[in-house]
Amino acid sequence: MSETTRGRPLRADAERTMRTILEVAERVLGEDPTASLGQIAAAAGVARTTVHRRFASREVLIDAMAVHAFRQVEEAIDIGRPETAPPLVALHQITANVIQVKSGWRYTVGQPQLRAPEAVAAHERIFAKGQLLLGRAQQAGLLRPDADLEWARRVYHALIEQAIQVQAETPADPDALAASVVDALLNGLGPARA
Repeated sequence: MSETTRGRPLRADAERTMRTILEVAERVLGEDPTASLGQIAAAAGVARTTVHRRFASREVLIDAMAVHAFRQVEEAIDIGRPETAPPLVALHQITANVIQVKSGWRYTVGQPQLRAPEAVAAHERIFAKGQLLLGRAQQAGLLRPDADLEWARRVYHALIEQAIQVQAETPADPDALAASVVDALLNGLGPARA
């Protein structure tokens, strides 16, 4: 999905520049949340005017980062085929994909409030796809029939956040982290019961 400026598609080189600025801004703001647009431009290797032309303020830049990041998260979920893949396969693949993508956007996805309508809409679609997947997992017998899916969603998200934290601290494999998340969600940590 290509980026746009005021409704017009960007040229390929402008789109690459925009993506570079967003990715560098994630890294720079993750290290120093008070960094200026000038510092981000310098780190991205572009003129300050290039950043200011595209983003009138830090808030506009952070909104654009959120749109970009949540599009990537949504694409990562879609690759796992939440509606059609066997629920256990989809749950594992989506978990691994989301851990990988969100690990690269920790600053952005950690913002307390989404302001950009596109990011809010993507977040709502992500939420709906997650609920659908958990519902399919319950229908397949992976979750108890009486399991509270809202609680399951909260636990699942918390487990993913912990996996992202582990990946930030170690070179952990997203697949191995996904296996741990899915196992903890579906089986808990207690001994197997007869």
